[in-house]
Amino acid sequence: MLFSLGLLYDPAVIFCTILVAAILLDLWIGEPKWIPHPVVQMGKLISFLEKKWNKGKHRKGKGVGLTVTVLLTVFLLTISILYIVYQIHPVVCAILQIYLISSTIAVKGLSSAAKDVLSPLMDGNLIEARRMLSMIVGRDTENLSESEIVRGTVETVAENTVDGITAPLFWAMIGGAPLAMVYRAINTLDSMVGYKNDRYIEFGWASAKLDDIVNWVPARITAISIWLSSFVIKGSKKRNGWKVTWRDARKHPSPNSGWSESMIAGLLGIRLGGVNYYRGIKSKRAYLGDPLRELVRFDIKKTIIYMHGGWIVFLVIGLCILLLNR
Repeated sequence: MLFSLGLLYDPAVIFCTILVAAILLDLWIGEPKWIPHPVVQMGKLISFLEKKWNKGKHRKGKGVGLTVTVLLTVFLLTISILYIVYQIHPVVCAILQIYLISSTIAVKGLSSAAKDVLSPLMDGNLIEARRMLSMIVGRDTENLSESEIVRGTVETVAENTVDGITAPLFWAMIGGAPLAMVYRAINTLDSMVGYKNDRYIEFGWASAKLDDIVNWVPARITAISIWLSSFVIKGSKKRNGWKVTWRDARKHPSPNSGWSESMIAGLLGIRLGGVNYYRGIKSKRAYLGDPLRELVRFDIKKTIIYMHGGWIVFLVIGLCILLLNR
């Protein structure tokens, strides 16, 4: 009995409980409109500074300044708020950590977005499916066939399994809410200024590079986690998943996105990548996987299952490491 009570006050157990509670909170409420979302505030800060600094000479240096300013602001603000709340009561601080970590994770949001594309597809409504896909991808969707709609959805879910779930979890495991928030700030910076166009090629250089760095380890662990989860997912081509990942992951223009995309392509026995159009401009990406068959609607549902399997295995591995090293 005393041993059991001791575990309740073990810092590692408390921290693991916070992580699990954060995931459960996201699965329950997702991103409700009625709660001020920290990422929205990050976006406002980035937008404000970008308009002021992204002009004239030395844009690369100004971009570095933007990255440092935003990350320091987010980190120091998070630490300060948690410290103040801890003085009120440790339990209140734990609850705040749960919310902050939850706000960096998007399990429910990613799953819902994919289902929003799948639902009209099941009804044969390509127009609505294209519209829903356009909400989550940057490519042109107006003229996409059903198989291309499926490809876009599968690629987005596979890629964002890292950005939206496992990477923030990874950094939360290392540094709690402060590092999870810093990761989300880096990811938000990359999504806002990390483009390789005339406006952002220099100004967003630091943000894009840092995003590649912080996702490097999580992306590879995620691919392994998805593969491990495939052992309990019926119909998975496990050997093919491993083969395709090691063969094709590095072909992706991102040093990280190719790992989860290649793994899911291999497990499903499909081919991702190919031609996309962005505002009418053709873009060709390397193929990931082999065209063993055509993409079908069910591939979206199966990808969502792999997404869930991947983050669950990822979380279990992380919790085991935390508990064994306490």
